[in-house]
Amino acid sequence: MSRSRKAAQRRKRVRALAFHAFMVACTVVVLYPAVWMLASSFKPSSEIIGNIRLWSDSFSVDNFVTALSGIGGVGFWTFFANSMILAILSVVGVVLSSTVSAYAFARLRFPGRKLFFAIMIGTLLLPFHVLLIPQYIMFNELGMVNTFLPLLVPKFLAGEAFFVFLMVQFMRNLPRELDEAARIDGAGHVRIFCSIMLPLMRPAIITSSIFAFIWSWNDFLGPLLYLKRPDMYPLPIALRLYVDQTSVSDYGAQMAMAVLALLPVMIFFVLFQRYIVDGVATQGLKG
Repeated sequence: MSRSRKAAQRRKRVRALAFHAFMVACTVVVLYPAVWMLASSFKPSSEIIGNIRLWSDSFSVDNFVTALSGIGGVGFWTFFANSMILAILSVVGVVLSSTVSAYAFARLRFPGRKLFFAIMIGTLLLPFHVLLIPQYIMFNELGMVNTFLPLLVPKFLAGEAFFVFLMVQFMRNLPRELDEAARIDGAGHVRIFCSIMLPLMRPAIITSSIFAFIWSWNDFLGPLLYLKRPDMYPLPIALRLYVDQTSVSDYGAQMAMAVLALLPVMIFFVLFQRYIVDGVATQGLKG
């Protein structure tokens, strides 16, 4: 082997080693907050604030016992059930409303279709905070404050433009010959939608369901605005109860509940992550 070829291989190995070392360093930076949270859930509260060490000499599961016992007279499983109800109903609402709306925009021809679609896409450019006050006034006038309705009704009315856009783009890639063949056989729009479109939209539906579940599970601002009773709080709001600036704050129990709240999302993501990749990848395919 020539000297130049050996030098080239040496440089290639050095570049590969440097690249992997850089990626490992980035991984450590990204994962450090999660590792710190997990380690802090086993520490006493006195060792969490102002202590940069990950490990402690007094590890125990007392924080998890405290977290599972609840706070403010409400048990952990009540908070968990509230989060699960909101997440599951959000998924149902997003799938039902977004698929129907996407079918209308992608397959039906009606006056103003392009204008309405452009307006819907324009709502993605509006900051969420701009809509907070008018939405709160509207739901308050309707008597929906302190219920789950303000958090769920928009999901059933195709209020999530991102999911409608995702499904429209997916449906536009499906060949129209399928619709024409179904019409020749006497099928109407309902039959075409239920028997042809929905089975073919499985990747987009699963992707939307995953995102809707995770976003609803992690939502903090919405429940903070509309829910007033502790027995209706989901897990993100329940975490706030452990920190009180006027009295003693239980940071250990808060870290333990944060770990417990993170587990369902992690399990959900691990089980369905391949569907996210498939669903997003197929958006670039042309039928």
